[in-house]
Amino acid sequence: MATRFALIITPAASDDARDDFSASFEVIDPSAPALSVGELSTQRGDGIFESVGVVDGHPQDLAAHLARLAHSARLCDLPEPHLEQWRQAAQVAAAQCGPGEGVVKLILSRGVEHGPAPTAWVTAADAADFTVPRDRGIRVVTLDRGLDSGAPARAPWLLLGAKTLSYAVNMAAIREAKRRGADDAVFVSSDGVLLEAPTATVILRLGDRFVTPEPGAGILHGTTQLSLFAHLEAEGYETAYETVPAAALREAYSAWLVSSVRLAAPIASVDGAPLAVDRALTASFNRFLLSPRD
Repeated sequence: MATRFALIITPAASDDARDDFSASFEVIDPSAPALSVGELSTQRGDGIFESVGVVDGHPQDLAAHLARLAHSARLCDLPEPHLEQWRQAAQVAAAQCGPGEGVVKLILSRGVEHGPAPTAWVTAADAADFTVPRDRGIRVVTLDRGLDSGAPARAPWLLLGAKTLSYAVNMAAIREAKRRGADDAVFVSSDGVLLEAPTATVILRLGDRFVTPEPGAGILHGTTQLSLFAHLEAEGYETAYETVPAAALREAYSAWLVSSVRLAAPIASVDGAPLAVDRALTASFNRFLLSPRD
């Protein structure tokens, strides 16, 4: 996904009363150097981000993404982002994505070490083609996250509920999954609780109920999952957030990994054991997820 557009934001105070923040945006050449060598996002991964799916120039679930950006900022002791400023920046970037699917990234860093202010920028790119995983499904392996399910409450400084730039572990998990002959990974706690994928939320169908792991276990509250649950509830299905044992993933009628850009990808196997792929239901999920949503 080559970046086709980028802008730097001069972060506004959260109580800034302006209606128009365009003067605080600086469009830059996405292929040119833009960050200082002292930037803490690159030195320490000290920052947060959101990846917003874009369909025909419309940023999907933007309000939920901005709410999660603010939540991550609070967990990381970053200045509270001005959500209207970020909303306008995301819309400017999304308009550059053109027809079809794209992705806008919102990034807020602590800035330059000992610097006066955080660094903020937004990028836009075309999305990769996810037709095959959406249609045929993906193979996953379960990987121990190395922490028990009580760790987030005992150690909030681990930032397990924040979407931070420190993604080395997530990427290492995906590489390990590929080494094991799978496409992606699903984390489980050391005491056997189902968590999340490195870049997606897990949804299981248990009979006519749709269940996702409780976000309070130190996992991200998925924006796409939130939207899909609202859709399912409108269709008359029961949805729930629960503490889910890892074994439930293998026993589910069907299961999906859902995220803002890949959307709903059915899980075709877990640790080598096949899982039923409901193609018709998955197609209906993705039709909904490709419809405009604010």
